[in-house]
Amino acid sequence: MLFSSEQVSAGHPDKICDQISDAILSDCLSHDHQSRVAVETLIKDNHVTVAGEITSDHEPDVRELVRRVLAVREPEIRNDFDLTVHISKQSADIAQGVDKKGAGDQGMMFGYATDETHKMLPIPFVLATEAIQSLQQGEYPLLLPDAKSQVTYDYRKHRIDTFLISTQHTEQAKLTDVREICSHIMWKIADAFGLNNDFRILVNPTGRFVTGGSFADSGVTGRKIIADTYGGAAHHGGGAFSGKDPTKVDRSAAYMARRIAKDVIRAGLAHKCEIQLSYAIGVEEPVGVYVNTFHTGKAPAGYIVKWIRKRYDLTPEGMIDFLGLRNVDYNYTSTLGHFWRQWLPWEDKSRPFGK
Repeated sequence: MLFSSEQVSAGHPDKICDQISDAILSDCLSHDHQSRVAVETLIKDNHVTVAGEITSDHEPDVRELVRRVLAVREPEIRNDFDLTVHISKQSADIAQGVDKKGAGDQGMMFGYATDETHKMLPIPFVLATEAIQSLQQGEYPLLLPDAKSQVTYDYRKHRIDTFLISTQHTEQAKLTDVREICSHIMWKIADAFGLNNDFRILVNPTGRFVTGGSFADSGVTGRKIIADTYGGAAHHGGGAFSGKDPTKVDRSAAYMARRIAKDVIRAGLAHKCEIQLSYAIGVEEPVGVYVNTFHTGKAPAGYIVKWIRKRYDLTPEGMIDFLGLRNVDYNYTSTLGHFWRQWLPWEDKSRPFGK
């Protein structure tokens, strides 16, 4: 059975937008923990548009925050970009539900975990993300910021079938050198996981990849939600994460569901687990809790649901307090996936289960 997962670099235009949106969010929360933020970014060439709602005692310097991100991800336009800002306060109709400690919107959020890797993430997704992480370390001057990786894994044979990297490179770079660098990264990662190195290698299949970032494609916040989560191995609710404060259950409930899925596995109740939490606007408690263990459960799903409800406060404020979501620096979540860094509170395995 072949399954593929993808990851994208911090220089991908969609990820540039995620970083700008989360930079604005983190700036607001660092000055006012009660800030309510829902901000999206669009970039094309050197034109940047930031739009959304902010209700906060702090007024962010949007131009400076955009400049800081571009200085690293699109350095040629860091001081030469056009910025349009359309920001208002949060709708009073939405605010009344949040003021009552209820969910800021309706929707369903999913969390997933598997014991197939130490990060409790699917192996093709981990391999693809490791590849992007290696590309981003700055060891290869021939390579530029925009890149994608994709791994096709054979779950039946437990081997890598195809490893793909497409990476932006300098005008002077020879394609043979780019392929050599990427192949070396692939083999190194496969060796680290004790996997085969006789997989099919694809590097820049179309050949040249000099023009990248916002000059090759437009970018929009929230367009890489599968790369943000589980590489397609699990469901995803309708909402993106970046640019949203934790009163938005799109973000807080997705983080909580991930934490619970990991705890279910750590408690020995399953080898693989997907949690769905669903909410109604203005209502504190979830309207639904669903568990799927993909036939790996050591206990019935109904028992696991009761186990969850007994141990976790699933109200928006309960999740925010339990995970400390008003104190998180969300700049760290806008690249390489939101479940990658093991010290983030929804990933930290040293924290106790539930209440």
